[in-house]
Amino acid sequence: MNVPRCIVAALMSCSFSAAAHAHIASSGFLVANVAGADVTGSIEIAVLDVELAVGVDANRDNQITWRELSDGAPQLARYLSEHLAFTAQDGGLGVACRLSFQAMQVNDRVDGSYAWLPFTAQCPLAVRDLGIDYSVMAGLDPSHRGLLTLTAGRVVQTAVLGGAAEHATFSVFAPSRWRAFVDYFHAGIWHIWSGIDHLLFLLSLLLPAVLLRNGGRWEPVPEARPALISIFKVVTAFTLAHSLTLTLAALDIVRLPSRLTESIIAASIIVAALNNIFPLVTESRARIAFAFGLLHGFGFASVLADMGLPHGARLISLLAFNVGIETGQMAVVLAVMPIIYALRAGAFYRRAVMPWGSAAIAALALVWLVQRAVLPG
Repeated sequence: MNVPRCIVAALMSCSFSAAAHAHIASSGFLVANVAGADVTGSIEIAVLDVELAVGVDANRDNQITWRELSDGAPQLARYLSEHLAFTAQDGGLGVACRLSFQAMQVNDRVDGSYAWLPFTAQCPLAVRDLGIDYSVMAGLDPSHRGLLTLTAGRVVQTAVLGGAAEHATFSVFAPSRWRAFVDYFHAGIWHIWSGIDHLLFLLSLLLPAVLLRNGGRWEPVPEARPALISIFKVVTAFTLAHSLTLTLAALDIVRLPSRLTESIIAASIIVAALNNIFPLVTESRARIAFAFGLLHGFGFASVLADMGLPHGARLISLLAFNVGIETGQMAVVLAVMPIIYALRAGAFYRRAVMPWGSAAIAALALVWLVQRAVLPG
């Protein structure tokens, strides 16, 4: 069964256009410093999220200028006041802290520009247990998470806020190692599930796992075992590679510039996807997975760089983050493999899903490559 080229081209065109205006994962960055009864810090929200939340693109030209962002700063401050709150815990009861924002600035990160707002929260009593309510982008983008760095004296904690964890309470002077493990485990799962680029790279390697190359043509595997062995090799190679570089980068042993890393990750998706259309490597896809997995590990490490590793729990947090990535990755594999195995014998899978699906993935990754390597900011 052939898919009409005009339909596929139209779908690819739509995907191409949409991708140019989409960012891969939505993150906010919350820094809070506790000193006595005061909490000071800052919050960063992607400019694209600011537009989604309060609508600052006045002339609707899809280009947000500094003037438009500055004019929308009061609305943004009001929005954040409604979706961010601090409470000082007193005998199990939360006493609200008075939150105020200062002048907005712009901070550029590898994935785009962010609105940066410093704040002060004045609490009615000295803070020992701090409650944080974070519902930024709730109802607008379910993938959004807030990456928290909480400091009290020499004690530094990190956590992931939002989603199911809209309210969290922290003992600011006595952080829990178990909480650090759980938070970083959830962060690892969230990152692999929200990181569309990592998922598409993995999908590009999964698609041919249920096929064999014979006489220049793709043929379905006769039984499940060859497919399972193939995907086991690919996933194991990818896991070993990115675990290695993630650890090296997280421990500040080896670092690569974020822009370079993100650009090469986009290029790796293009290579993996095009290899499905013009097969050069068929029996040794694990080598591709390992080679590019080394670079994806640096991409995973960029999230840890934003979160930081808490003092006194660095290794357990690093382990939890890595285990979270593997858990999220295996969940994807277990969800995809039965579907593509069931479809493998049909002409639709070999003539449409494999070539056109891979082409769409490559086209999308090309947009990201241009955005990350060529376009400014």
